[in-house]
Amino acid sequence: MKAVHFGAGNIGRGFVGLLLHQAGYELVFADVAEDLISQLAAADSYDVHEVGEDPTVRTVDNFRALNSGTQEADVVAEIATADVVTTAVGPHILKFVAPVIAKGIAARAAGLAPLQVMACENAINATDILRDEVAAQWDSAAGELESAAVFANTAVDRIVPNQEPGKGLDVTVETFYEWVIDRTPFGGNAPVIPGATFVDNLEPYIERKLFTVNTGHASAAYFGFEAGLGKISEAMADQDVAADVRAVLDETKELLIHKHGFNREEQEAYVEKILGRFTNPHLPDTVNRVGRAPLRKLSRHERFIGPAAELAERGIVPEALLGAIAAALRFNDPADAEATELAQIVASSTAAEATEKVTGLTPGHPLFAAVESLVEEAKAEVKA
Repeated sequence: MKAVHFGAGNIGRGFVGLLLHQAGYELVFADVAEDLISQLAAADSYDVHEVGEDPTVRTVDNFRALNSGTQEADVVAEIATADVVTTAVGPHILKFVAPVIAKGIAARAAGLAPLQVMACENAINATDILRDEVAAQWDSAAGELESAAVFANTAVDRIVPNQEPGKGLDVTVETFYEWVIDRTPFGGNAPVIPGATFVDNLEPYIERKLFTVNTGHASAAYFGFEAGLGKISEAMADQDVAADVRAVLDETKELLIHKHGFNREEQEAYVEKILGRFTNPHLPDTVNRVGRAPLRKLSRHERFIGPAAELAERGIVPEALLGAIAAALRFNDPADAEATELAQIVASSTAAEATEKVTGLTPGHPLFAAVESLVEEAKAEVKA
């Protein structure tokens, strides 16, 4: 079995690549970072250091590495004979890897089983995004894309912080992980990946992860930043920050229970597990790194506005989430381009205009007035 994985960064090596290796796949990393690809191409193996409960070290070998920019023909040839293609490149980069994937699918010999494609990104239904990009590049002379490839959405969860300098290819990750895959597109021929969980309805798991892990992690970052704390673990050790994060996740917990029918005790245990992960002192994650890109995090269907809007639509005032939104609006890390852009939008627009532009909410939405008020407060602080 062979898997081609786009994205040889920390998540690619320390999560998706590791699980594919453990599943017995020959692994081909594809990336445009020449230094990283050169290191991988010259290495026989690298280690993944899992820290937290039951720490261990796992060795990954039997891999190759190609530069998908300068060695495109070689990547196409690998895809042509692969069983699986995965990505961990970031949702906005999918459009750049799609043309190579399309060429690889078109180059597959007749009679081969359809290529199984899964985008492992921190976004809802990222594989659908990738499929649409591949379809836009597809040459109909190669036949029907639907018969040559199967695209399955996934939900992925593992905290992989920025790595300490000098570790080379080795990666430090938390012990916890979750890779949930929609089994329905495979028609009974799902890939064998023992570390993954296959489900018939992926949406509840996508939202459970987004509205618990991502919402909680970003909340800890923004509340921690305001408290003058440097690391996420330090923020969660602060009683006030921890209480604020817990209140946020209590609100999203109620939404998930009522919307998707999660068992209350199981969802509470999941929340407790997530909060415990944030306190892991072995993960050197900073509030600045986790809080970066506030414009994306404040967008309409993301981790804050998404659940807050749904609660408001149900007649519930999401007080804790509004507190996190306020903290996100005040995130003023000058090293983060989106934080700077957010401040400029708030300063140069009316509160109503900025609310609509940043959050995607319209004036008639039941959450709009509350967020507009927060933007007005943030605007006053910027002027001050």
